[in-house]
Amino acid sequence: MLIVVALGGNAFAREGGKVGLPEEQIERVKLAANDIADLIEEGFDVVVTHGNGPQAGLLSEKVGDYLSLDMIDAATEGWMGYLIANALTNEFRRRGIRRNPVVVITRVIVNKNDVVFQNPTKFIGPLYDKETADKLTRERGWAFRWDVRGGYRRVVPSPEPQGIMDIELVRLLLREGFVPITVGGGGIPVTINGEIHGVEAVIDKDLASQVLANAINADYMLILTDTDYVYLNYKKPNQRKLAEITVGEVEKYYNEGQFLPGSMGPKVLAAIRFLRSGGKAVYIGPLGRARDILKGVVGTRIIA
Repeated sequence: MLIVVALGGNAFAREGGKVGLPEEQIERVKLAANDIADLIEEGFDVVVTHGNGPQAGLLSEKVGDYLSLDMIDAATEGWMGYLIANALTNEFRRRGIRRNPVVVITRVIVNKNDVVFQNPTKFIGPLYDKETADKLTRERGWAFRWDVRGGYRRVVPSPEPQGIMDIELVRLLLREGFVPITVGGGGIPVTINGEIHGVEAVIDKDLASQVLANAINADYMLILTDTDYVYLNYKKPNQRKLAEITVGEVEKYYNEGQFLPGSMGPKVLAAIRFLRSGGKAVYIGPLGRARDILKGVVGTRIIA
């Protein structure tokens, strides 16, 4: 059984989307390593992906004058991939699991004419108050939108992933028994027109994970995030959790606008696309509770 485990970038950050100190990051990654080791002990082959919203936001704020967004994507793949690989190696050794993680700095093909370049929606970075957001807009030309978590966050273009450029390497690593860590932060967006060129954007990691999952014929996707369920009417008085739902039902809710762009929306869309393309089930739930999610104790299960 092959499962793609997508780790949310916010799940590794402090409340409010701020990146913690190094020791905090290491502790948060241990939760993911424990989840992945649990899955391997349950008999799964695992491919790991991860988000980078808080981390990309931090780097763009600190070194954005020197690094383009595609370079920042590459930097966060190395940064977070390194932490995940170390945590996995330590957990595997502790449990006697004879597997090795490998970080793949992954390029993902996008269309340079994608309409999203005119309408940025992908959240990166921490929450700001309105005064600070307005100041950054004036000084740097950044775009901001309100985040339901309670503040303004920077939004950047998030083009549709068209294909995984380094997919054959991922397939090779799987065949040889490795645990690939790939399409970090959605991968590095590139276009191909004779030559390969990076693009100033951040691909949604869940949509890129879906393209990856179908390309390697994964059976399942597990999206680990900072919420315990997928909800209807999120953060409203009539909020309702979804424990199990069919792809047809969740697609209806998606088309009604129940799931916010840049937040739960891409996760649900990734689930729909994965299941419509042959996947068996998608699980969405909290980091640190992979076994409970698969058993139905917590989290949302979307079935074909």
